[in-house]
Amino acid sequence: MTLYEAQQLVDQWITTTGVRYFNELTNTAILMEEVGEVARIMARRYGEQSEKESDKAADLADEMADVLFVLICLANQTGVDLTAALEKNLGKKSRRDAERHRNNPKLNK
Repeated sequence: MTLYEAQQLVDQWITTTGVRYFNELTNTAILMEEVGEVARIMARRYGEQSEKESDKAADLADEMADVLFVLICLANQTGVDLTAALEKNLGKKSRRDAERHRNNPKLNK
C-alpha cells in the first residue's frame, strides 16, 4: 500500500465507520497519547526500565499503526500529501546530511 492509498483508505474509514474526523486539536492530543504508548513499550522492552507483567502483552506494531492512523488523519484534515511531504523531506535530509553522519566519529565505532 502506498501512502496515497493509506490516506484514501483512512478517509474512507473515517467517513463511513468513524462518522467524521475529530477536530485537529483533538487528533493532535490523540497522536501524543499514541506516541506515549509506543514510548512506554520502547522504554520497557528495549530501554532500561523494567517491563511489568501487564506491559508484556502490549503490541508494538499495533501501537505504531495507531500512531500512523492518527498522523494520516491529521494529514488528511490539513491537506498534506504525505507522499510529497516524505519525498521532499528525504531530499532535504540527503542534501543536508550528505557527509554529516559519515563524518560523525560517534557513528563510526
